[in-house]
Amino acid sequence: MSRVQLIVAKANSRLNMKLAAILLASSSLLSSLLGFLRDRLLNTYYYDTLPNYADAYTVAFIIPDFMFFILVSGALSVSFIPIFNERMESGNKKSAWELTGSLLNLLALVTLVTSVLIIIFAEPLVQYVVGPGLDEVGRGLAVSMMRVIAINPFLFAISSVIASVQQAVGRFTFYALAPVMYNIGIIIGILGFTGGINIFGFQIFEGGIMGVALGVVLGSVLQLITSLVGLIGLGIDYDFNIYWKNHGFKRVLRLLPARSLDQGIDYFNNIVETNLASHMAYGSVRAYNQATTLYSVPVNLVGVAISTAAFPQMAKRLSQGRPDLFRKELQSILRIIIWLALPITFVVLFTSEYLSTFLFPKGAQVVAAALSILSVAILFRSVFHIASRSFYAQQDTKTPLYISIFAIGFNIIFAVILTTQFNMGIYGLAIAQGLTAVIEVAILFRVMSKRIPKLFDGVFVGVVVRMVFAAICMSTVTIVMMFLMGPVVADQGFYILFPKFVIVAGVSVVAYTFISRSFRLEEAEHVIDKAKQILGKIAFGQIVAGGRKKD
Repeated sequence: MSRVQLIVAKANSRLNMKLAAILLASSSLLSSLLGFLRDRLLNTYYYDTLPNYADAYTVAFIIPDFMFFILVSGALSVSFIPIFNERMESGNKKSAWELTGSLLNLLALVTLVTSVLIIIFAEPLVQYVVGPGLDEVGRGLAVSMMRVIAINPFLFAISSVIASVQQAVGRFTFYALAPVMYNIGIIIGILGFTGGINIFGFQIFEGGIMGVALGVVLGSVLQLITSLVGLIGLGIDYDFNIYWKNHGFKRVLRLLPARSLDQGIDYFNNIVETNLASHMAYGSVRAYNQATTLYSVPVNLVGVAISTAAFPQMAKRLSQGRPDLFRKELQSILRIIIWLALPITFVVLFTSEYLSTFLFPKGAQVVAAALSILSVAILFRSVFHIASRSFYAQQDTKTPLYISIFAIGFNIIFAVILTTQFNMGIYGLAIAQGLTAVIEVAILFRVMSKRIPKLFDGVFVGVVVRMVFAAICMSTVTIVMMFLMGPVVADQGFYILFPKFVIVAGVSVVAYTFISRSFRLEEAEHVIDKAKQILGKIAFGQIVAGGRKKD
């Protein structure tokens, strides 16, 4: 093994659940910050001056993303990982690698065909499905960009299988870096390709917003390369065959349809929302997309990161025949997610104007208002990810599917009524989504309580009630801090508004932590103890450094 391979293998060493969650949350934060920069640049160039261009760019993603989600995304990880782990636990590595290669080859073939079909049918898909309300220029741009972005399902499929292998064996370093590289690619496209591409004095690309679409493809390629590097040291045995007789592969194929349909139905709601928003004022598609992007950041930081890190261990507990440990760990993870998501929900609710200015230099009141409505969904969407994974760990993909069908159906009907009958615009879309998030988690919890006895016992409920009271008390601090910082004026600029936001959010979180401690919540105790350790090390280092200088 070369020196480079040794360095990569060391960087990609196995992590425990706690370190994995920290790494995933950190990478998600970095990716989100890069995403903020990406969107801020795009909004600066197009939202205020050419809002129909910004709408077209947003619409172009819908069908490629939909096909990726329905064919590959969450369906892969929750169906593949438990079965892959079973093979590894039993020592049957040959079967595990046959399963991996078969799935990679099948999904690559299916998504390649899908990408070609999107390129062929991009025009009717935009005109009749996702962007019927766009003007003629916007539809033309959306079609052209969709044909460029159509390669994403194929590239993402390969990346996702590779990432799932790394996730299954507890190697999260390159898994965490991959989405960061994707955003870097898009930023390169915005800054480097929109002005055109010249090679040796010959202009091979004129630029414009199509340069951003090229950046998306570059980001997808960088993400795939990063995922491939993460395979070094894992000992993967790959060939180009599809082992249809592999029992593990057969089981994954049986589990995939329900989860894929679940993912597809969930994203189908996005198609309907985009369709409805395209009939609204110029910029509505982009504005609603940005509001959902902002509210998704804490969901990814808390719900997705923690659930992703915890899922392999949960699946392993059941494969070991230890449902008692599975219930205990699920309770603990639920508590952590709720404790973290509650204060974020309140902070986003009260600081939505700050957050909207980070993506829109001139401010966007419509985005801020929609984000305030969506903030209610942060807690429930964060909890949703671990709640649904509790079923997937039991290799039950049908129950979450049935619940999603009901929830998404409700969301679509409610959104159509609010936007067409009551003319509530994107606020109607936000209200429908927030209410749906509450209903979906409520149903999941009801089923979980019957499936896993004593999961929501008196102790757990009491802890959650204390968390809610702690968050309500913290919100008072948040409101006071907002008053002290003064009104949000977009013209003040990012470098003035961002420090104000950090102060408001920082003071609120500190207050929440100590209020939680006074309510005897052990989650707060762990955070405070860790902070003391860090501060103690810093102080000790300063004392040692001072002593050396004195000597």
